Amino acid sequence: MIYQGKALKVSALDNGIVELQFDLEGESINKFNEQTINELHEVVALLRDQQDMKGLLISSAKEAFIVGADITMFHGVFEKADDEIVAINMEMNRTLSGIEDLPCPTVVAINGLALGGGFELCLTADYRVMAEGAKVGLPEVKLGIFPGWGGSVRLPRLIGPDNAFEWICAGKEKKAKDALFEGAADVVVPAEKLREAALDLLAQCQAEGAAKIDYLTKREEKKQPLKLGQLDNMMAFETAKGFIAGKAGPHYPAPVAAIKAMQKHAMLGRDQALEVEAKAFVKVAKTEVCKNLVGLFLNDQAIKKASAAHAPKASKVEKAAVLGAGIMGGGIAYQSASRNTPIIMKDITEPALQTGLDEAAKLLAKKVDQGRMTSAEMAKVLGRIRATQSYGDFEDVDLVVEAVVEHPAVKGKVLAEVEQQVSDDAILTSNTSTISITQLSESLQRPENFCGMHFFNPVHRMPLVEVIRGEKSSDRAIASTVAYAQAMGKTPIVVNDCPGFLVNRVLFPYFAGFSKLLEDGVDFQRIDKVMEKFGWPMGPAYLLDVVGLDTAVHAQKVMAEGFPDRMAADGKGAIDVLAEAGRLGQKNGKGFYNYEPDRKGKPRKKPAAEVAELIQPLAKQTLDLTDEQIIERMMTPLCIETIRCVEEGIVDTPAEADMGLIYGIGFPPFRGGALRYIDSIGMAQFCQQTEAYQQLGGLYQPTEGMKAMAADNKRFYQS
Repeated sequence: MIYQGKALKVSALDNGIVELQFDLEGESINKFNEQTINELHEVVALLRDQQDMKGLLISSAKEAFIVGADITMFHGVFEKADDEIVAINMEMNRTLSGIEDLPCPTVVAINGLALGGGFELCLTADYRVMAEGAKVGLPEVKLGIFPGWGGSVRLPRLIGPDNAFEWICAGKEKKAKDALFEGAADVVVPAEKLREAALDLLAQCQAEGAAKIDYLTKREEKKQPLKLGQLDNMMAFETAKGFIAGKAGPHYPAPVAAIKAMQKHAMLGRDQALEVEAKAFVKVAKTEVCKNLVGLFLNDQAIKKASAAHAPKASKVEKAAVLGAGIMGGGIAYQSASRNTPIIMKDITEPALQTGLDEAAKLLAKKVDQGRMTSAEMAKVLGRIRATQSYGDFEDVDLVVEAVVEHPAVKGKVLAEVEQQVSDDAILTSNTSTISITQLSESLQRPENFCGMHFFNPVHRMPLVEVIRGEKSSDRAIASTVAYAQAMGKTPIVVNDCPGFLVNRVLFPYFAGFSKLLEDGVDFQRIDKVMEKFGWPMGPAYLLDVVGLDTAVHAQKVMAEGFPDRMAADGKGAIDVLAEAGRLGQKNGKGFYNYEPDRKGKPRKKPAAEVAELIQPLAKQTLDLTDEQIIERMMTPLCIETIRCVEEGIVDTPAEADMGLIYGIGFPPFRGGALRYIDSIGMAQFCQQTEAYQQLGGLYQPTEGMKAMAADNKRFYQS
């Protein structure tokens, strides 16, 4: 053994080959944390002194190669002065370049994920051998930055600038076969032959005569300027900047910053190019967007940790059932079956069951068309869904999702009925968006086995599941439901019972803000444009059309009954008027907008002149508001209600509240969530901002807790 650390070890193999192996002690994955980075500096210095070394094999002892940097380090680093961050990056770059400059061939054996800094390390090697199931990529833009350890320098010199633009600016993982095709990998082999293939490649580099591979020429090409003429250079980069800017949008600066950095260092050698990259990296690392996206990543990790804490109390769900077919039931069945949990789909009518089966088949067929699944695999998944009109096979079901019509009496009856058909320890859940779980449990003999499991539509796309704890819900019921949601590939957040739970309770004050703007004569299409520019995927009118105006009317009544002091409506609003006029949104092709199917059958929004006439009588006055005032009037009630949910313990942490809004209703991710958004304004400033809107009612009134936070200059997040 040449070197033995807590993250790295270096050992001598046969024929002068040395192996550098990553194996981070106490972790299931390899990552670049402080320990790994410090040891890598030491190891590379040690390797430079190995006089008889004839080749270096870089490998991993874990299933993943290296998943990237330890994101928990980022906040501390990014708060440093610009020069300090540049110095930190350049120190790492000198170490990675030290691998690239070793006086012997280097080959990396990529056995699993090699992402971010992990893949940047791979790029320093002369050759990359990948296992067939391995994936590589540079996902840094998802954190509001771009590669800062040479990725933006080496990759375009290896695979060409056009391919590098796509790799870096999209931030997607690449399969081994795609990496090989584009030139980022040199060899792809079955996993069991990975080590053999890597060592064979090193042997070819050492060979004599015609069998010898000229690794030095390949290495030198990677260290030189890009082979582009001045005109080609300008055309490639200027075209890319315009295209990427259009795709990324104005709120995500990192992709365009990456293109600009690559353009600036394209005509430079490696060492100068790395300095340019490091200085450009600092500019995006210091943005509020980067801070929020890193915070979002850490919040997501915190939620996963909270979900994992439930695992010891969970019962395994080996067979599930969904009551109620249709689009929602079919989506739930598809999600369960596609993640290997067989599911019974029950409904009282054959047409409803067929609709559910058709929904699952449609979603699977789309995967087949995209090449993500074979027809045989599709048939296997469909085989895990059993449609029935009876309770015949329910005695061995572990968990039931009730997804019938949103009416307490109907749900209560169905739940009581199914309870008689399942085992005494089966878990019952209700996919309700508004109805109290405690109230629904009154119809059950075993309320401790019951909780809420609120999916969002469309099920296959929306990542969030609210797991709602009623007054009598047991820890086992909650834990088992959390585990099932995770097995379905969803992100569960446990919330306590209240009208609307977390997401709808917070969403309807936002809609109330929209209604009040309409009463003040503001055009709904303008409001949509302003809020979409702010970062929402769709404006409030468009969102209401997607939700369904009849659904919104029902939920609004539940909210008004639950929180009459601030959510009770003073007369009919635009939602009521349009619903009464039969304009229900996308479901019947007319809401605030009219809808026609596009070439792919998806509803395409079109202006509806008749809507202005319907809602014009609601306007009590016509105010000339700025875009900023519209944003404040929309966001203030949403933010205050989110704070109330944290203060009342509906959610345990600010992280869960923020992630619930991002995953559940599309809160702009680059803003980090409602509570990070308030932190960016400052609580004192936010409370002062509400003073202009006190006449709008209780939804605009700061809580006493908010006032105390403002007085003490406190934040929801410390960094």
